[in-house]
Amino acid sequence: MSLTTPYDPQNIFAQIIRGDAPCYKLYEDNDVLAFLDLFPQSFGHTLVIPKRSAACNILDVDTEALAKVMAVVQKLTRVIVDELQPDGVQVAQFNGAPAGQTVFHIHVHIVPRYSGEGLGIHAAGKADPADLEKLQARLQQRIATQG
Repeated sequence: MSLTTPYDPQNIFAQIIRGDAPCYKLYEDNDVLAFLDLFPQSFGHTLVIPKRSAACNILDVDTEALAKVMAVVQKLTRVIVDELQPDGVQVAQFNGAPAGQTVFHIHVHIVPRYSGEGLGIHAAGKADPADLEKLQARLQQRIATQG
């Protein structure tokens, strides 16, 4: 997929937004959805997507939708850092397959980084559903207390 590939409304994130595919939701409002990555690079790997923008990448997305996504990225990064206490946090956004993008609906990765642990290869292994459920509950509780 290139930077000019048309948006596919059947991509997995579009399916998640419509409720046609499940996710481990952490946050949702009218414009933004955030959920745990099923194939995490580290413990707490979270994805944040716009719900109303049919955009493949940062070149397609409207500025208002991107601003709303980034506000949620900042909020959830704070929650993740407070709750999981990583030694660092990586925020990443990829555009086009050569840059590492695998789902062509614009999204931002929040990847907690822990000293002594290398970054896992994305999509190399699927997380255990029970572990994701526990982490989801833990982070949702933290979100609820931080407002």
